[in-house]
Amino acid sequence: MNKVEFHNIGIRDYKETWDFQEELFQKVLLQKQQNEIDLLHHLIFCQHPHVYTLGKSGDEDNLLLNYIQLQAKNAQFYKINRGGDITYHGPGQLVGYPILSLENLKIGLKEYIHKLEEVIIKSIAHFDLKGQRLQGATGVWLDTENNKKTRKICAIGVRSSHWVTMHGFALNINTDLSYFGHINPCGFVDKTVTSIEKEIGKKVDFEEVSKIVLQVFLEEFKMTQL
Repeated sequence: MNKVEFHNIGIRDYKETWDFQEELFQKVLLQKQQNEIDLLHHLIFCQHPHVYTLGKSGDEDNLLLNYIQLQAKNAQFYKINRGGDITYHGPGQLVGYPILSLENLKIGLKEYIHKLEEVIIKSIAHFDLKGQRLQGATGVWLDTENNKKTRKICAIGVRSSHWVTMHGFALNINTDLSYFGHINPCGFVDKTVTSIEKEIGKKVDFEEVSKIVLQVFLEEFKMTQL
């Protein structure tokens, strides 16, 4: 069974975490180059202070704030090297960064994203929420049958280089959703964003949700935690 080292780093600056991802990415890449049979994968869980990130295929016009307004919102902005458009990260949101060798896991990129979505779908089912996929869009959504009610609860944006992954998912647990009002989330102008708190009408235990997501992740990817 594949082994993963779990890093629960709490509330951490976005750029600092990005650098940490790059460091772990290089470690996994080196193991691959040395053909290590017992390769060690990594999984980071964290929260970020208010920050907007724009994927390499994204449109800056989807950020509806200028620099001065960003400062007023105490938010940062980064152009980054994942796929996808713009999204928001902030307190109360569980951000997961898997640094995995897809080659060693014997899965392709499309299957990997499908599995990440499945992790979230199974996790939020613990709160009686029916997560779904939306055709033509990554992430996990609710009420996809009703276009006027369709809303996103988890964003997914990844990067894969040499079949090693970076970046990952952002699940809204007790997130301040007003920050999404300053962007076109993931480039959509006709879809809203939600959270577990909003859906069930009360705050939930962040650590409890994190433990559920970790356990489902290990099961879905058939991994053991170091």
